[in-house]
Amino acid sequence: MKKKVAFICVHNSCRSQMAEGWAKKLGSDVIEAYSAGTEEYPEVKPLAVEVMEEAGVDMSEHRPKLLKDIPSKVDIVITMGCNVDCPYLPCNHREDWGLTDPSGGPIEGFRVTRDLIKEKVENLIERIKKGEL
Repeated sequence: MKKKVAFICVHNSCRSQMAEGWAKKLGSDVIEAYSAGTEEYPEVKPLAVEVMEEAGVDMSEHRPKLLKDIPSKVDIVITMGCNVDCPYLPCNHREDWGLTDPSGGPIEGFRVTRDLIKEKVENLIERIKKGEL
């Protein structure tokens, strides 16, 4: 059975969107992926979309979502390191990935973040497959 995983950030405009994109591409057999933010934001960062496209992940249709837009009960909640107190979202496992937000910086920062998130999503998939989560 697939695990429902929610990737949570402040604006759902960069890191959490990348994590959702990777989870859908790499772990669709074990993960039902969602992402959301705690505050409204108008768009996914264009550089986030661009660097994911470079890696073969299409996020052109992604839009920022709020917590109310995703299931209210998930198996795993992953926060991105936003120093935000996430509202309570019922789950069986919660962890913070402590990722720096590349927003406002050069495209290379987005690429570094993209690659770190890919590694973390791959590790998450492995832990789910091994029954650790």
